[in-house]
Amino acid sequence: MRQVDPLLGTCSLTELRQRQSSKWREYPPDVLPAFVAEMDFSLAEPIITAVASALALSDCGYAHPGRLADAFAQFAADRLEWAPETAHIYPVPDVMTGLAEVIQAITPPGSGIVVNPPVYPPFRFRFGYYGRRLIDAPLARDADGRYALDPDAIEAALSDPDAAVYLLCSPHNPTGNVWSRADLQMVADACQRHGAALLVDEIHAPLVLPGARFVPFLALDHELTRAETTFTFTSATKGWNIAGLKCGLAVAGTRAGARLLEERWEALLASHHGVLASVAAFTQGLPWLDAVLGQLDQNRVLLAGLLAEHLPGVRYAPPEASFLAWLDCRDLGLGDDPAAVFLDKGNVALAHGPAFGAEGRGFARLNVGTSPERLDEAVRRMASAR
Repeated sequence: MRQVDPLLGTCSLTELRQRQSSKWREYPPDVLPAFVAEMDFSLAEPIITAVASALALSDCGYAHPGRLADAFAQFAADRLEWAPETAHIYPVPDVMTGLAEVIQAITPPGSGIVVNPPVYPPFRFRFGYYGRRLIDAPLARDADGRYALDPDAIEAALSDPDAAVYLLCSPHNPTGNVWSRADLQMVADACQRHGAALLVDEIHAPLVLPGARFVPFLALDHELTRAETTFTFTSATKGWNIAGLKCGLAVAGTRAGARLLEERWEALLASHHGVLASVAAFTQGLPWLDAVLGQLDQNRVLLAGLLAEHLPGVRYAPPEASFLAWLDCRDLGLGDDPAAVFLDKGNVALAHGPAFGAEGRGFARLNVGTSPERLDEAVRRMASAR
């Protein structure tokens, strides 16, 4: 079995179990964790250097944006074919906090937020804390397990009298879909027709895999990209595995939107070390990112083979982006929450499908951001739970 690129480390289980993050402390040592969106790879050296240098100087104060806007804009131009206005880019603690703050600013309590289940679980509960409710526009799914945005479901959801915001996950978590330009155009037209704000979560954009082409929403030539209530949220945290350093980016479509972010800076303070790490990632961390993309491309193919060999009843459409595999386990007869069975009988922890909405019943999400050896072990443990 191929070894990982030297830039990514060895993914030694002995070393991994020395980590103290949630992934490695949530369960007992006999459980192999493959649930939370955290990769097993060693960090990019430029990120380690940036943070270690700050610590060596006792530089642990409040964040200054520094070169973050310029660094991201250059990355977007080089990798995403997008030239965002640097004056419209603001650091935020993380994507979910940025989304929550903007939704509170642009909608009254009781407003409806349209989402596309199965979808990232925090979308399902976070906004309820602020008196908003979700309106589901479920994804369509074909016989091969491929998902697509459903124009009829979106139209019905936006027709709800309370619908005020469409929250689009692009690339999509957990399905790994990368939406096409035509998909985004359809969403923009629907939001414009119904007068809905559009907030786009593009946190997985750096991890689009070979064969797919990512289109940043704000790169579209559409009137909605110049609306005061259109925002994109992204981060280096998923692409470079630095979620604990707490830094995301909010990009406004207009200067008025940028003023909204600027007025709320005290509620949106990023981590100082997160800003420094993100600058290092976007400017010096590209060789490491390329190594990750190569490994994830290999792993999604490997997973298909492992499932065919050990769990042929699982249906799986390889993701177009990121390190998350959405597994249809309904034919295994393990009930609504197969991840619970895998954990109880196989000592392997996957993300629970029902947490992604009713459409996740019978599904589980597997993190493939690891070595081929660890991925093989995860599937073998799942198979032992049948």
